[in-house]
Amino acid sequence: MKKPILVPQIDCQHKGRHFIFQDRPYQLPKHVVLVGIMGAGKTSVGKLLASRLGLPFIDSDHEVEQASGCKIADFFDIYGEASFRDGESKVIQRLLELPSPHVISTGGGAYLHPETRHAINEYAISIWIRAQLETLLKRVARRNDRPLLNKGNQREILDKIMQDRYSTYQEANITVDSETDSAKTTVGQAIVSLCEFLDSLSPPPPLHSPSGKQ
Repeated sequence: MKKPILVPQIDCQHKGRHFIFQDRPYQLPKHVVLVGIMGAGKTSVGKLLASRLGLPFIDSDHEVEQASGCKIADFFDIYGEASFRDGESKVIQRLLELPSPHVISTGGGAYLHPETRHAINEYAISIWIRAQLETLLKRVARRNDRPLLNKGNQREILDKIMQDRYSTYQEANITVDSETDSAKTTVGQAIVSLCEFLDSLSPPPPLHSPSGKQ
């Protein structure tokens, strides 16, 4: 049996752009953006991740609704998905211009938009919150405000969306599996993976010759 990953304890005196994990200091150079299919848990994970890192949290779906003045489901009905994605892209690019790092959760189709994906890849560290079909079905059944799922059999629709999108989500910097209802477990995995990613960005220490010369 796999040993569960415990939620890392972040030093509360070092929050925001800087944090400490396992006695090592880290600095976030960019925003942290969560991508993935509807029902993966991006919002709940994003809120807790932001809290652990001491960063502000933003839900891009909420920002889109604020900017458009209507619910996402209504926007889909009135203007169509293409118009929604264009507006969503503009909102996310505006959020990415914020001067200090934030944790940002995005809508399920946001990362599919080429301009949005390019902006996220350029100005953020992207984390794909990945989930399997049975997990997603259980979660989406709790809500009825997902316009793409209101057109037929939810299992068939979700399975098709997964097949269409998962290869693009793989372009994210980090992949974290969300297979339980515990956001704490997923966030613990996300922090471990985030630190590993930041370690990969750090230049290796200089090599020294036996004489002490580099």
